[in-house]
Amino acid sequence: YGAEFRRFSVNRFKPGKFEEFYKLILHIHRLANIEVMIGYADTHGDFLPINNDENFSKAVDSAHPLLRVFVQKRGKFSGQFSTA
Repeated sequence: YGAEFRRFSVNRFKPGKFEEFYKLILHIHRLANIEVMIGYADTHGDFLPINNDENFSKAVDSAHPLLRVFVQKRGKFSGQFSTA
């Protein structure tokens, strides 16, 4: 993976389900047949995963003004994200 930047909208008040968001990420980045991990940096700078409905909702709630999402190939970092 290199670096790729995309902007798109998610309804802050009805963000939907994680599975829908996951499929959207795969579609937008044309990642067919690849398992990825999705994460974000919270307001304190902590890097947190987005992998279920609850933490997807928390990620969207914490986005001020934007939610910066990081996508990495699954298995590459032993279940954790790397900011390096």
